[in-house]
Amino acid sequence: MLKTTFASLLFCLSFCFLASCQHSKTTEKTAAQDSIPADMQKLTQDIQADPKNPTLYWERAKKYLDRKNADNALSDINQAILLKPGFAKYYLTLSDIYLVKGMARNCKEALEKAISLDSQDVEPYLKLAELSLFFKDYPKVFKYVDDALGVDANNPKAYFISGFALKEKGDTAKAIKNYQKAVDLDQGYYDAYIQLGMLYAARKNKLAAEYYNSALNLKPASIEALYNLGLYYQETEDFNKAMEAYRKILQVDPRNKFAQFNLGYIHLFYLKVYAEGAKYFTKAIEADPGYVEAWYNRGYCFELMGDISNARIDYQKALSLKPNYNLPIEGLNRLDRK
Repeated sequence: MLKTTFASLLFCLSFCFLASCQHSKTTEKTAAQDSIPADMQKLTQDIQADPKNPTLYWERAKKYLDRKNADNALSDINQAILLKPGFAKYYLTLSDIYLVKGMARNCKEALEKAISLDSQDVEPYLKLAELSLFFKDYPKVFKYVDDALGVDANNPKAYFISGFALKEKGDTAKAIKNYQKAVDLDQGYYDAYIQLGMLYAARKNKLAAEYYNSALNLKPASIEALYNLGLYYQETEDFNKAMEAYRKILQVDPRNKFAQFNLGYIHLFYLKVYAEGAKYFTKAIEADPGYVEAWYNRGYCFELMGDISNARIDYQKALSLKPNYNLPIEGLNRLDRK
């Protein structure tokens, strides 16, 4: 089951300009031969053999969209619609293309056309709900969710979208009920487990760990779920489990600066093992030389270890990256007093 998240919707709307160019029939044929994968070449050949077949243009439009070539995708889907104007699924693909191009109004119109052609298809209602969510038009979000549930009363994505809107509106109790309904209907709904984990973590409720672990059962290498789990344990002062989660992240991504930073933070402020904290902050800096907080915290480790010279260097570096950053200014003042 496709579960388009709000984050991916946001990405699509912000990604307004894609690197593509218009092709004449001649250059398109050359591109198909020179750089287009075999499945695309086959579709192009099929279209040349059967140019009145709308399904072939539709299939190629989706392939172009997968390759982020929205202009050619738009050309193909328009040709499919020209050949078969009454097929609702074509307008769903057209809406996806407009979404990628950042043309929200055109996207909405395409979805409304899809509904006019097939009012029993739940997908356009859900896409309209997501689009309304992006613009924070919550009454329309709930209207389209209700429309979707009128078609399919057990649609997990409808409850997920409703949960997201309720969370944004600050009604976390109802948001939890909707996310829980989504996972009850679809026990493989990774995004809903993450959202439930976040809401319970904000309450410092141990159910947060259960939901994050449910997400990890679905995606064992998920850095998102591991980081959220580690942060929950860190904030509830279960530092051994927090460090275990962060170290699992480093098994997947050894240069993950946030896991390195948080390991350093735990060693600095909670375990008081300053040399070990400095090592983790150094790794965070190696991953991102512009990580100003890592420079400051490593400097603080050095200060607490009595290494005044290196502490001063790191505080000055933090200030060069972020002028008027109060913490390194205070750190340098402390060093001057010493």
